[in-house]
Amino acid sequence: MAHKFLKQLLVFVAAVLTGCTTNMDYHIVGSGTETVTEVVYETVYEEIEVPVYIEVEVPADPGLIWIDSFIQPQSVDGVDILWIIDTSGSMNRYDAQLMAGIEAMLLALPESGWRLAMMSNDPPQASIESQFPLVPGDDAVDAENMYNNMGRGHSEEGFDAAYEYLINNTYAQTWLRYDAALLVVFVSDEEEQSDAHFSSVDGFISWYQGLRSGSVYLSSIVNLDPSESLCNTNSYNNGDRYVEATEHFGGQIVDVCSEDWSAGVVDAASRLEPYEYLQLTYEPIEESIRVFINGALNYDWYYSSTDNTIYFTIIPGGNDLVEIGYRYFPDEGGDTGDTGLDTAV
Repeated sequence: MAHKFLKQLLVFVAAVLTGCTTNMDYHIVGSGTETVTEVVYETVYEEIEVPVYIEVEVPADPGLIWIDSFIQPQSVDGVDILWIIDTSGSMNRYDAQLMAGIEAMLLALPESGWRLAMMSNDPPQASIESQFPLVPGDDAVDAENMYNNMGRGHSEEGFDAAYEYLINNTYAQTWLRYDAALLVVFVSDEEEQSDAHFSSVDGFISWYQGLRSGSVYLSSIVNLDPSESLCNTNSYNNGDRYVEATEHFGGQIVDVCSEDWSAGVVDAASRLEPYEYLQLTYEPIEESIRVFINGALNYDWYYSSTDNTIYFTIIPGGNDLVEIGYRYFPDEGGDTGDTGLDTAV
């Protein structure tokens, strides 16, 4: 009897010593004349909340994000420039802006290596235009004489006119240089209406980008949508086809209603030379500046706060897409000038 009591006491002590961490069920089992207590333990898991602290740095005012970008021009020997101009009667009111814009381009072009011709956006007229192009040394008076003497028509077919001059004009073949870059500037206050060679914008783009080994550029001075234009009130006159093609080539687009086309024209001319530096649109938060070339982070540059400019220590290659992203405060510094290269995010 004493032996059985001792066993039960030991079992009870064990249960007490472990009871703080487990729930215990037990019952009496016996074999013959001896009975023992079998202890059954049940493990219980209880979920408790443990706070976790993650430190994250959040600027009080991170500013806005801006991206200036450009496609690096190819290095080429010279450039042939065509101004394909709407010669319908409604364009007469823009003669002053046209001549000022062409003069601005003449002044912005390099000292050598360029040739510039003007023609109507009427395809039959473009196919027979036969004036020798302007060359370095010519001035605004020479440009005005060319404009006054060029053929005129009433069609609004800039794409087809470009084709006729570049492909079918026998006189043009005497001066066009196929180892030079090519810049076409479309000028019109109506929509592009080609239907012979290029009924679609994609068709024109495909043809044009195949010229000059891809060293081609495009700019347009046209009616923008009424929501953006300074004078256009009828969307029927939007130069949407010109705009679509120009955007494909990353070119400059100018509102034909602007009183001064010079800034856009100068930008179009400057894109013919490789960029060695770029003035930013806004004054950046300097430590936020990041430069990407074809999507890859690049470090071959430095920033000058004196003139708000990125200078490249290794010049990006031809056709490289260069993107300069940064944060800025819109109420500090302000816009340093419309580079025409801007993308807001």
